Amino acid sequence: MKLIFTLLLTGTVVSGAFAQKNEQEQAIVDEGKALYKTEMASWYGTDLFLEQFPGKRDKIGGYLSYSEADRTNCIFFDRSETPQLLATISFDSTFAIATAQVDSVRTTLSETETSLYLIRQLALAEINSDTLFKSYKNTNLNLIPLIWKGQKKVYVLTGPKVNGVVIFGNDYLLTFDKANKLTGKKCLHQNIIAVDYDDSETDSKQVGAMHSHLPETGDLITVTDICTLMLYGKYAGWESHMVVGEKSVSIWSCENNSLAVISRDALEKIEKDQEKRKKKKQK
Repeated sequence: MKLIFTLLLTGTVVSGAFAQKNEQEQAIVDEGKALYKTEMASWYGTDLFLEQFPGKRDKIGGYLSYSEADRTNCIFFDRSETPQLLATISFDSTFAIATAQVDSVRTTLSETETSLYLIRQLALAEINSDTLFKSYKNTNLNLIPLIWKGQKKVYVLTGPKVNGVVIFGNDYLLTFDKANKLTGKKCLHQNIIAVDYDDSETDSKQVGAMHSHLPETGDLITVTDICTLMLYGKYAGWESHMVVGEKSVSIWSCENNSLAVISRDALEKIEKDQEKRKKKKQK
């Protein structure tokens, strides 16, 4: 395993032909980044809302985020049956607080916001009524509604309540039709994977990590994996993360947010070649 991470960090497997993406891989990357943007807006938007509107804290019925043009909006709505907006906080691609725009004047949800609100509420009802959805100690389920390529979806991610751990798995996808009717629900990973990391300021941090996929999850890295890595990879100090499938290995660069996919056979050949070179140097 140590050798595999050496390969990762030296860039041996992420150069040349290995870095070429097919359409399926690119689609996963694009949707994963879209999911990440909504979560980032929710993270920073919540902090900014509570700071600027402390008197509205008790009125919050919920919040959600979505991308529009070159900005990502986080809206906060009240608890009324037909929710009204409390505030909208909009971010550019940097998610910098200094460039965030705050609007507390508009009170009516847009058509897009209404759709996102409705499918989120429907997803929440499913979670509360179906044993498919599991919860674990020191975690919480995060619902992320997303309209992507014309499709209405709600992703459910498991987030940690404690520092020093990144959680993969125990994630779900609910899909809806244009009339907001539930058309499908599934568990994306068949298990929960908690990867610990050292969050202290030391020079001996682990610079890479990995997790494996069961055949039911599929060979490739998932949309939720990418979102999780973009959210937490920087805190863990990882340069890369590897997802091992049955036939292929997905290598995500946490430094430049890019994906390389190679077959397990190719990785084994590279590993054997590196072993041979190592033995030659030792002679």
